[in-house]
Amino acid sequence: MPSAARDVSAAIAAAGGAISFEKFMELSLYSPNGFYSTIGQAGRRGDFITSPEVGPLFGAVVAQAIDARWRELGGPKNFSVIEVGAGPGTLARSVLRADLESRAAITYVAVESSSAQRSSHPVEVISQATMPTALTTGMIIANELLDNLPFRLFVFDNQWQEAFVVERDGKFQEVLRKVDDTPAWLPQNPPLGTRLPVQRQAQQWLTTSLQILERGSLVVFDYCMTSRQAATLPWRDWLRTYRQHKLGEHYLSQPGEQDITNHLMLDQLEMVCKPSNISSQSGWLVVHGLNVLVYEGRDYWQANASKPDLFAMLMRSRISEAEALTARDGLGNFNVIEWIK
Repeated sequence: MPSAARDVSAAIAAAGGAISFEKFMELSLYSPNGFYSTIGQAGRRGDFITSPEVGPLFGAVVAQAIDARWRELGGPKNFSVIEVGAGPGTLARSVLRADLESRAAITYVAVESSSAQRSSHPVEVISQATMPTALTTGMIIANELLDNLPFRLFVFDNQWQEAFVVERDGKFQEVLRKVDDTPAWLPQNPPLGTRLPVQRQAQQWLTTSLQILERGSLVVFDYCMTSRQAATLPWRDWLRTYRQHKLGEHYLSQPGEQDITNHLMLDQLEMVCKPSNISSQSGWLVVHGLNVLVYEGRDYWQANASKPDLFAMLMRSRISEAEALTARDGLGNFNVIEWIK
């Protein structure tokens, strides 16, 4: 039976006995037998909850941010919303069902590498596997995407060495190797055993996204820290695995059967381009009208509670959704990073 573990084994053999951790993560998550190509999914019945799965309120606020940017650009007739890592299209549905002033101008492009996830996209979107290449005016959105992009893993053992993966006795194990392109910015003489991600794929994604964005903004939602902060923490504080809403096994265990994720390193993104704004998700949502939407929902519910219809129930849910989206120990503590052009 095909499996990501077999794909990893074959890659190790083809490479002469070892592959980088970055390659291991890529195969584990995105190969045809990888986690996101097969069983991995967001939602209450899936493996993790992201903000769009909490309910439609998140998308309604994103819609207001889209309208605000559209107005700031003078209300262009053509305005692209490019959502990268769109999953099954949950955010797209919420945005397009919101009260969008810019609706007639919007072309919504949902970029998702998994064909299984693309099959669930709403008909109103352009669904594709890769990023557009043409210059665009609009907004590029990435919600919890960059934390799942494969990264190089470096370990300090009297010197910085890169982590590679080998197979011994049927198990995947880590070995350290000195490489010629060790980043010069890695801290000097940190504690033995310090681990840090080198997120070059996230940097490449940012570079490409900014190149195609002629006017508008790029908005990234993710949990973040800096490389300096990560160097002072146990690696399990920034590198984790998940399956079915629970912490998973060690990151080299069960390739293809669990998510592998890490904190996005803000300083590494700044090496590409300094953001225009960095805020907490809770603060960003409030700035873009969260409280007004919650008050509207509460008032509508109170006026219709004696004979509630489906819309009244949806409006009532805004209160609990807002609490989840702004929770300081959860989604509200995410960062929103914006580049404006």
